[in-house]
Amino acid sequence: MKKIIIAIDGHSSTGKSTVAKKLAKTLNYKYVDTGAMYRTVTLYALRNNLISVAEVEENKLISALNDININFEYNPEENSNDVFLNGENVENEIRKMHVSDHVSAIAKIDKVREKLVAIQQEIGKDKGIVMDGRDIGSVVFPEAELKIFMTASAEVRAERRYQELKKKGENITFEEVFQNVKSRDEVDSSRANSPLIQAKDAIKVDNSEMSQDQQFELILNLAKERIKD
Repeated sequence: MKKIIIAIDGHSSTGKSTVAKKLAKTLNYKYVDTGAMYRTVTLYALRNNLISVAEVEENKLISALNDININFEYNPEENSNDVFLNGENVENEIRKMHVSDHVSAIAKIDKVREKLVAIQQEIGKDKGIVMDGRDIGSVVFPEAELKIFMTASAEVRAERRYQELKKKGENITFEEVFQNVKSRDEVDSSRANSPLIQAKDAIKVDNSEMSQDQQFELILNLAKERIKD
């Protein structure tokens, strides 16, 4: 059976990672969460005081890129790949709100994107991969055999993220999460380098009123069609 590249792009908090992980497991494909890579660079910048309330110390961060080693290791307890920063498992920390607040500002830096896109392309060169992010179908793998663009209303996405953060014990309000979602949409869609866009040949999936199971079955069937072709 032939192997393909499956690119899943879309807005924040649309469940891209959830469906991509399950899809990769079902197809016995590799899975890469590119958003985790940008969050990991953001965490590095926060830890090294390269981000202030007003700005990112871009030149200092760019100079430090060679000191940032990102890799994924399989976690058998969660049946998923955890992201490591310079040998440290940071999977849980990168999901916290203080990282979410700054990740879009980091992701729009050209040199950061160049470094991570090169890593992503190397990982996927042999196909048999499901990769999710913002620019997978438009920039990283424009030749991907299946491109999905996931979206939902900002209110629905904020509510999902809010409930997720509450379960993790974060002290946060819905309004804070809603504003973060809207802000990330604006930054991701308006950046000059690799903006969040729907590739022309991508299939749009609006899951505002879909269950996770419905969404998964839809995308799985699309994948099977492309693999069979």
